[in-house]
Amino acid sequence: MPGPGAGEGAAGLYVHIPFCRTKCPYCSFTSFPGVSEAEATGYLAALQQQAAVMADHPWVRAQQFSTMFIGGGTPTSLESDGLAELIKCCLARYPFVQERPGGPEVSLETNPNTVTYEKLARLRQAGANRLSIGVQSFADHLLAAIGRSHSSDDAVRAVALARRAGFANINLDLMYGLPGQSLAEWRQTLETALALQPQHLALYELTIEADTVFAERASQGNLDLPGEEEALAMEEATAELLGEAGFARYEISNYARPGYACGHNSNYWENSSYLGLGAGAVSCFSGVRVRNVAEPAAFIRLVTAGLPPFFEAECLDHATRFRESVIMGLRMTKGVSTAQLEARFGLSLEAYYGAVLQELLAGGWLAMYEGRLRLTEKGRPVANSVLSELV
Repeated sequence: MPGPGAGEGAAGLYVHIPFCRTKCPYCSFTSFPGVSEAEATGYLAALQQQAAVMADHPWVRAQQFSTMFIGGGTPTSLESDGLAELIKCCLARYPFVQERPGGPEVSLETNPNTVTYEKLARLRQAGANRLSIGVQSFADHLLAAIGRSHSSDDAVRAVALARRAGFANINLDLMYGLPGQSLAEWRQTLETALALQPQHLALYELTIEADTVFAERASQGNLDLPGEEEALAMEEATAELLGEAGFARYEISNYARPGYACGHNSNYWENSSYLGLGAGAVSCFSGVRVRNVAEPAAFIRLVTAGLPPFFEAECLDHATRFRESVIMGLRMTKGVSTAQLEARFGLSLEAYYGAVLQELLAGGWLAMYEGRLRLTEKGRPVANSVLSELV
């Protein structure tokens, strides 16, 4: 592992819970369905052990943390006491800065059918203060089409339970471009979501990832997805409806009410340092990216034996870190500051990218405004293609 130094501002702490009740057919994340109580207990114990070891690492001791994000998988598929102890362990061991009233942002992912009031209240009391609920759709037939095991009513109930348990910062994950989905159905899902008054909405177009059930079905021609024009119309409807409701788009897929942008993900898009705990989690600091082993059993075995649970490590050269900062930063509506990039890396955008950048500017895909490079309204719907030119 690298030594102390080189973090750019406060870091983020990511904790991975790789278990879920069922594996969704579109999911390519490190997740494992059907965990036993013994496996869950062993995994949480190993997580606390890794948290303790890493808290004594020189880089961590020299670092401040501003956010914690507990993701998965579905963290709330586990019992609440173990999760609560894990949250308290991390908050006690790591040097968190108090950037906002109520303490550091502590996000917790959940699914609608894995929560009760008692579980949410316990986790809120332990320190979680931002809840991200994987709703995906408020149309039951579309939920069935993408293999979700909850209903629209479950999702509405989960939001009510979260509010009752004391969560004042709630995000809803929603997906568009689903099999058989119409524009009218997407607008209805957005309107239902807005009626629940969340503070944040994360809205993702379904993408077909390799080695998933949906990838196999798509290769066989058995997946009826909306076309490009329909998906673009859904994105345009999103910007219209959410803008009217007072949400600001601060990243390609993320909208928030004033003051509720996700700090953890913003740190990631700004290419700041982060520490990842758990199976499959990734850390990136001091120019080194480290990935933990993905299999929970292997993770438990290594940590319990006092060994680093690392699968691979990659040293990032200066130019790679610069390019990654540009590409991730351009996902944000505010774009990237040319002055900040030059101060951080000693590299000029114009000089580094030369004719490639000039072509993207001339084509109207990117724009330079008040010292910041940004995606344009024309460039945002095809962001992946635009950003691939800058890799």
